[in-house]
Amino acid sequence: MDERRANRQDPPRELSRAQIERRRAALKARRRKQMQMRILVFGTMALILILVIVLLVLGISALLGKGEKKPSAKTTAVSEMPSEEPSAEPTPEPDNGILQETPEITQVENIESLDNENIGWGYGPSRDELNRPVDAVNYQETYGSYGAYFVRNVDDKIIYLTSDEGYENGCTPAILDALKETDTKIVFFITMPFAEEHPELVQRMIDEGHIVGSHSVSHPADGMPSLSIEEQQEEYATLHQYVLDNFNYKMWLFRPPAGKFSEQSLAVANNFGYRSVFWSFAYLDYDTENQPDETEALQKCLDSLHPGAIYLLHAVSQTNTNILKDFINGAKEQGYRFELLPANDF
Repeated sequence: MDERRANRQDPPRELSRAQIERRRAALKARRRKQMQMRILVFGTMALILILVIVLLVLGISALLGKGEKKPSAKTTAVSEMPSEEPSAEPTPEPDNGILQETPEITQVENIESLDNENIGWGYGPSRDELNRPVDAVNYQETYGSYGAYFVRNVDDKIIYLTSDEGYENGCTPAILDALKETDTKIVFFITMPFAEEHPELVQRMIDEGHIVGSHSVSHPADGMPSLSIEEQQEEYATLHQYVLDNFNYKMWLFRPPAGKFSEQSLAVANNFGYRSVFWSFAYLDYDTENQPDETEALQKCLDSLHPGAIYLLHAVSQTNTNILKDFINGAKEQGYRFELLPANDF
């Protein structure tokens, strides 16, 4: 009896429609959840892959950037003008103050073959009918083609006032004050030591509309002809790039140290992109221990006025500082006006 019960199989029970629907719904929900899990897993893997690729690209770019060699000052110096390589960040255009034009340079060929006789500039007592030093007029005619200024060949009563800043003797702030009070713009020629030690004065010169020019890095006592062509180019390039980097200012005028030059040195400056500026008036004002009498100095400056005059007054002179306003006002009373040197009109 018990064996028959054990071998007997109960017939399968039929599920109701409601139970079937519930099972189908549960199955669909399980499949949907499995699909969502797959999407989440694949999405996470894709995001991780993208991040890995981005990090690899950034790492490779950084390595390549470190591998690039920055050009040395020596390399820059032997070029005619320092190159301005594009950087990742945009560089603002250089501010040349009041200057609205740039020199149009005609390159001089075969400068190695030019005469390098060292000439010390200085004019004699002879004057023409316009009170211009005859030597300055003759030198302008001879060397003007190399971008050199000795005197401007103009009939108008125009003065071009320049000041050399080999070093600072405490006078420059007062000179700038006097120029501001008289609304006069001039050219300051600076050396590398001056630019490094007195950046606030250089910035003020630029901000107040004056022209800043180069007076070389080392101011060689025997002038630029005493240096090789490569050394001259390095003198130009080093200070030029320093002023460009630190003041965003591009220089284009050069005052030859000690007023010494040669045909070759003028050509080197020209090919670099500089106008060489000499003078048609200067006097012994640079000896800080033996300053000229102020009354005599003022009269000498006024008696030497002439059209197209290029005045050199050293900024280390206390006499020049004290008479500057009187000289400017006295020249204006005689019908003269002060202008900045043009870039191209000789």
